Amino acid sequence: MTTVSEAPAVAPDATSRKLTYVKAFNEGLAQVMREDENVFVAGEDVAGYGGVFRMFDNLLDEFGPRRMIDTPISEAALVGLGVGAAARGLRPVVDLMFMDFIGVCLDQIVNQAAKMKYMFGGSVSVPLTITTASGAGLGAAAQHSQSLEAWLCHVPGLKVVMPCDAYTAKGLTVSAIRDNNPVVVMLNKVLLGSKSEVPEQIYGIPLGQAHTARQGTDVTVIALGRMVGEALAAAEELAAEGIEVEVIDPRTVQPLDTETMIASVRRTNRVLVVHEAVTFGGLGGEIAAQIQDAAFDYLDAPVLRIGAPFSPVPFSPVLEKAYVPDQARIVQGCRRLLERS
Repeated sequence: MTTVSEAPAVAPDATSRKLTYVKAFNEGLAQVMREDENVFVAGEDVAGYGGVFRMFDNLLDEFGPRRMIDTPISEAALVGLGVGAAARGLRPVVDLMFMDFIGVCLDQIVNQAAKMKYMFGGSVSVPLTITTASGAGLGAAAQHSQSLEAWLCHVPGLKVVMPCDAYTAKGLTVSAIRDNNPVVVMLNKVLLGSKSEVPEQIYGIPLGQAHTARQGTDVTVIALGRMVGEALAAAEELAAEGIEVEVIDPRTVQPLDTETMIASVRRTNRVLVVHEAVTFGGLGGEIAAQIQDAAFDYLDAPVLRIGAPFSPVPFSPVLEKAYVPDQARIVQGCRRLLERS
């Protein structure tokens, strides 16, 4: 069932220019900080240094130390600060730097941020945004390269977004900060330097609405985050063979827009789900279950999943490249589905 964010969407105008993923995030954050003085940023090295990935460059100069706060190295204290500030009417953006570090502050995220509104009967809101860098591909090894969205999507009370390009990085960030619930913004490390068209004005992308990135008739590929680009490249390759692939980008993985996915499956009758996270226990299994529950009669083949092997992320560049799903594996998966039909 589609659930739309409480944050109003602002339609982007036609005036766009190309920005990198990280600059688009930075621009959206700055614009929403100008829009609402209750928004502030806290995290390790976010102010003076601008963040380990330069996500917060120049914000200290504009907004000052009251709204750009460098914190000690304590993720538990950082998220606790965010929960308390949000409960008191502010809109904190706390940065966890690497997604792997959420293990240090799961109690604050799972038992405090996600539960507080429920525990107080709706009298308290927690408009907290948690930003974090996820994914492999930079040789950062097993403790700095994970995609752990399945952990967070299992927790009622949390929202989780996975931008696939600069345009969605800005729009989803704006909507996350405007939302009256805790939202985790998973920024992909490999994509930080990638460019796409981004309007200059502030705009929001509604949470809980998937996007059809490419239309097709033969196979539906549901791709999460960085895998959207790999899926689009695979679709171009297969188009040369006369195979038309439809690519669905969920954008928000909690809440999940199942309706858009089901509508696509009814058109193509075959579906492949691909994510960078480990296949076992990954969101691909949940998506497959929902599709088979709601659209079983439309399937000409079982839902196919592609993800990483059940192993920590390797440090070796060669092994890391083999570990992460890519265009070639998606092409193979689509061909396999067609052969099984």
